[in-house]
Amino acid sequence: MFGLGMPELIIIGIIILIIFGAKRIPEIGKGLGGAIREFKNIGKELKGSEPKKADSTKLIEAEKSSEPSIESMVAKKVIEKVPAVKRVMDINDKVNKVKEIIS
Repeated sequence: MFGLGMPELIIIGIIILIIFGAKRIPEIGKGLGGAIREFKNIGKELKGSEPKKADSTKLIEAEKSSEPSIESMVAKKVIEKVPAVKRVMDINDKVNKVKEIIS
């Protein structure tokens, strides 16, 4: 499993327990599980609707229109399922605004 042995996994688990606390770990696991489930659902949808070569122009036109892209759909689902991601995105937006004001 990614070259990690049992001692490394135990240390990572202890660090996660210290950082997030025992009360938050089930909430984080639930959010990550939901996000993984959504990724699988989106993957299944994509496999079911593989565009043909002749449909590539239609795909490009659909991306230019108001239809949401795959990336935006995935980002939306992740933000819904994992609240910490939304906080990080908000902080990132604030940092970008400050950078714009400074420059």
